[in-house]
Amino acid sequence: MSLETEAILDRRRLRRHVTFWRVAAVLAGVIAIGALIFKGTGGAGFGERQIARVNVEGIITEDRDQLAMFKNIARDKSVEAMILFVNSPGGTTSGGEAIFEAIRGVAAQKPVVAQFGTIATSAAYIAGLATDQIVARGNTITGSVGVIFQWAEVSELLGKLGVKMNEIKSGPLKANPSPFQPVDEAGRQNAQQMVAESMEWFKSLVSSRRNIDTATVPGLEQGRVFSGREALEHKLIDRIGGETEAQKWLEEQRGVTPGLKIVDWKPKADDGWGLFSMTRRALDGLIGGSAARILGLADNPGLGLLQLDGLVSVWQPPKN
Repeated sequence: MSLETEAILDRRRLRRHVTFWRVAAVLAGVIAIGALIFKGTGGAGFGERQIARVNVEGIITEDRDQLAMFKNIARDKSVEAMILFVNSPGGTTSGGEAIFEAIRGVAAQKPVVAQFGTIATSAAYIAGLATDQIVARGNTITGSVGVIFQWAEVSELLGKLGVKMNEIKSGPLKANPSPFQPVDEAGRQNAQQMVAESMEWFKSLVSSRRNIDTATVPGLEQGRVFSGREALEHKLIDRIGGETEAQKWLEEQRGVTPGLKIVDWKPKADDGWGLFSMTRRALDGLIGGSAARILGLADNPGLGLLQLDGLVSVWQPPKN
């Protein structure tokens, strides 16, 4: 065999080796990306039985990614049950309604238990009502059954600044109440009627899900908050405890496999390439911690409330 022929054969063998390793590298990358995606949305491993844990924290709004995650949990055959950890003062009434319906969708397929943390009030209590069992700490703050419609009225401030708002509208109830003028009686009555109607919905939810007459619970229809022990006395929750008691209930009362791994499920995160995400990561690297927490931009109820609009079901501690 000539040297030229051997050289040609060597080049062919080299090409085959290079092609093999390229294909292997691509497959490895696909597997790695798939594993990351699977881990990011929850999962203990392909086909491994588990209990899904979902955290409802901070201000509640209608989060499409979160709602999609609940649908995935309901469909996932490897998930035997779900623990809903709630630590939130509430949020928008429509956000509470959306999360209630999503959790009921999960409960139609598998048992669901709520575990209340430090606070679970208003729209957060609505989320708990969607579960089959509510476990709370003795000192959990819960309840605050009620609806609020708030707006700022800045007409006097604009007058001092020499600013006058003009408007032409189709009817007297359009944009009424308005932040640009004092509320009139028609606007007040309209807002009050809307709040009252939503409150009736909230009360009927408590009555049907907890099997109680809300009028017999002292202060409940007036928006009172309760400790976990008080809530247990009035049947607003089912038992005192934490995650251990929640899992024990699932095993003993709903036949969930004992000792299953509890896996955190989270809504789909952004891809991390947006300007805000990249800036945050850069700050995290420079500061050496969570930039959002250090700068006070995360888990700040005050800032969260500023973002709420429409009917609100959220507990706000009185300010003295």
